[in-house]
Amino acid sequence: MKGLLVYELHEIERNRSFIERLINAGEKHGLSMTIIDDRSSSIPDADFVFFRARNPQLSKQLEQRNIPMFNRAEVNVIANDKWKAIQLVQLLGIQTVPTRKIKTITDISHYPVVIKTIDGHGGSQVELCHTKDHANVFIRAHDSKTIIAQKYIETNATDIRVFMLGSEVVGAVKRTGAEDSFKSNYTLGGTVEKYDLSSAQIKDVEKIAKALKSDYIGIDFLLLPDGSWLFNEIEDPVGARSYFATTNKDIAIPIMEYINKKLKEKE
Repeated sequence: MKGLLVYELHEIERNRSFIERLINAGEKHGLSMTIIDDRSSSIPDADFVFFRARNPQLSKQLEQRNIPMFNRAEVNVIANDKWKAIQLVQLLGIQTVPTRKIKTITDISHYPVVIKTIDGHGGSQVELCHTKDHANVFIRAHDSKTIIAQKYIETNATDIRVFMLGSEVVGAVKRTGAEDSFKSNYTLGGTVEKYDLSSAQIKDVEKIAKALKSDYIGIDFLLLPDGSWLFNEIEDPVGARSYFATTNKDIAIPIMEYINKKLKEKE
């Protein structure tokens, strides 16, 4: 079967090694994938699409071809809109970081506060603001975007990222931010270690993945000092550097096994 592996142009070179591993893992199941830039003027026909771009509009367009999509378009929509993700998880009865949508500085009543655009990723377009002036600078710089404000919760810049294939947990990592940073991102200089989920935590992430009907996503929770957690974000596409760093396992292998299994079920 022929598939398309869709990435944003600037992410292709950055993820070249992972892309090659996905393609090689797919070939073992008779799946031939072609890498496509999401801004390409012409996207060829294929039997399935593995969508790895932050581009909900294109995802919806490709889904109209009525071929298997990994993930489906609505997952890309929700994962790349932090406000929608928060609302979904709250409806599921899972505790989240207290969040509200804001339009002006007057919508913020307490400091410090974390403010972010709804579609930022990788630690971009997010700031910990201690003063009204700082928050105002951020709001003005992103006045064309929808912005949310979240209560600042002291976690020692620590969170948990859970990797999901379908409704099953593939693994989880504990991420700790670099010194003097409130951001826990591994790619921003943070550290990672393997993390074992409790049965209650597994129940939370399974509930989210089942509600989304997702294929491959990351789910991020703030880890509180008392060991409890609060939902923060959903990642689609989700990177796998921290998974490899803590397991030395190639997640491309189970991903392509999963996709092959799903394709056979649709035959």
